[in-house]
Formats: sequence, C-alpha cells, structure tokens
Amino acid sequence: MILWIGFIVCTAAIVYAGTKLSRYGDIIAEKTGLGRTWIGVVLMASVTSLPELMTGISAVTFVGVPNIAAGDIFGSCVFNMLILAVLDAIYPTPISTKAHQGHVLSAGFGIILLGIAAANLFAGVRILSLGWIGEYTLLIIVIYLIAMRMVYFYEKKQIATFIQERTETLKYGDIPTRTAVLQYALNAVIVIIAAVFLPKIGEGIAETTGLGQTFVGNIFIALSTSLPEVVVSISAVKMDAVDLAIGNLFGSNIFNIFILAIDDIFFTQGPILSFVNINHIVPAISAIIMTSVAIVGLTYRTEKKRLFLALDSIGIVLVYIINLMSLYSLK
Repeated sequence: MILWIGFIVCTAAIVYAGTKLSRYGDIIAEKTGLGRTWIGVVLMASVTSLPELMTGISAVTFVGVPNIAAGDIFGSCVFNMLILAVLDAIYPTPISTKAHQGHVLSAGFGIILLGIAAANLFAGVRILSLGWIGEYTLLIIVIYLIAMRMVYFYEKKQIATFIQERTETLKYGDIPTRTAVLQYALNAVIVIIAAVFLPKIGEGIAETTGLGQTFVGNIFIALSTSLPEVVVSISAVKMDAVDLAIGNLFGSNIFNIFILAIDDIFFTQGPILSFVNINHIVPAISAIIMTSVAIVGLTYRTEKKRLFLALDSIGIVLVYIINLMSLYSLK
C-alpha cells in the first residue's frame, strides 16, 4: 500500500510540474528565438531524461544491476515512440502533418545511436574496449555532440523561413525571460526529485510479480522514468506546441543512448553491454523500427486517421505490442 501511495504522490508531482515545464519551455523557445524543435530536442529532452540518468548511475554504481540500467534505457526509447502514437490519438488531425519535418534529422540520429547500441549488444563479450570502457561509448558521445550541433544549426536556418509562424505565436510578451528561466528551473527540479523516487517504487512493485530484471527494467522502470516525457509532451500538444512535444521525444531517445555511454563510464567492471542480457536487443531493434515508421509518417504526412490514429501511429502501436510479447516470452 505504501508503495502505491508513493507512486501516486510522485506521479501527481510530475503531472503538475510537467505541465508548467511545457509552458515555460515554450516561452523560452519564443524569447530566445532558438525554435521549438531545438528547445524540445535539447532543453526539454535532457530534463525529462534525467530520471533515466540517475536510475542508470544508481543501478551500476550502488546496486550493481546493469540489466536494470540497460532495460531502463532501451525500454524508455520504445516507450517514447509509443507516446508519439498517444499524441496522435489526442490531436484532432494526424500529428505528423502538423510537425516540422526537421524532426527527421533528430529521429535519424536516434536510429544511428540505437543501431550502434544494438550492434554492440550482439557483439557481447567481443566488444573492443579502452580500459573498462567500450569503444562504442566514445563513438556515442561524439555522435551525440554532432547531433546537437546539427539540429541547432538546422533550426537556426529554418527560423528565417518560418518568421511568419513565429510572429503569430509571440504570445508571451508580458513574461520576462528571467522569470521564464527561473520557473522552468524550479519545475524541472520538482520533476527530477519526484521521478528519482519512481524507479525504486516501480522496482518494489515489480518484485512481487517475480519477473526478471530485463523485463522489469524494460517495462516497469522504463514506464516510471518516462512519465516526465508523457506529461511534458501531452501538455505541449494541448498548448498546440507540437514541435516542442515531438522534439522532446526524439531528443529524449538521443539523450537516452548518451546516458548509456555515461553508465558505461560509471560501470567499472568492463563495457556495460558485455554484462547485460542479449535480450535487450529486442527493445533496441523495436525502437529503431518505431522511429523509422515515425520518419515515414513525417515524410508522407497523411491527412486522414483510421481508428483515431494515423497509419504510422498504428504501425508504432503494433511494434510496441510485438516488443512487449517478445520480452514476456523471453523473461
């Protein structure tokens, strides 16, 4: 009972602060002129993914369960793409038609990073290393930095093209930039504090089911640490800040694989992907397929929905279900 009460309290705090986070993130995007895509990919994504970062470091440093850390990362990537389908369900038109096509850039980088992780999961004990760190970690860090730089400059070029759109959305003239930044930081702290408690609570609830660490990490822990993305993205969509929401999801997946590299640095027994269950390759490949389907949706831009979802969102949901069934059968 105490675990469930703690879960509800933490969730409520995230729902409240996450809503505020979306609003002040939108204000910062307007005030700085950086654009919603870049703010979503970098600022929002890094804050909403901090629970995964803290969970991973704790799992490999203090608890010694690398499977929980890896499961949280790959499971969160899959769940983030499922959130994209949820956003499509609550938006009046197919969300891919409203979204900026620049998201294909961050989605592509997400696929590259997930592919590197999947390949090294398959390699297992044959992974090349530098000391205790896998060589893939250095590659991930370099690609992450390149991704952030490219998305920033792409967004900077697009601002001139979308000047009219930006003018129409200048609705926060009465709110000073300093106030927006302070309020954003305050609500970010609330989200982080609440989300830090969620993984342990989720793990406690999951232990009573007798499921393995791979399944628990990919489903329960990933669900818990992905709550900030859920709340922030839904709040952003309700504000009609679609690019902020989608940028947050694709950006979170990029940041999640970057977290995997950080976990590898803290895990001193050797390359972390040599010490985890190869079954993690299932969610890794599922996330790649789901992201690819999302890119198809962003490119094709269908104008109709079927069963309250666009075809790309239906594809994403089907892949998620197959991922869930596969993990359960392998537990």
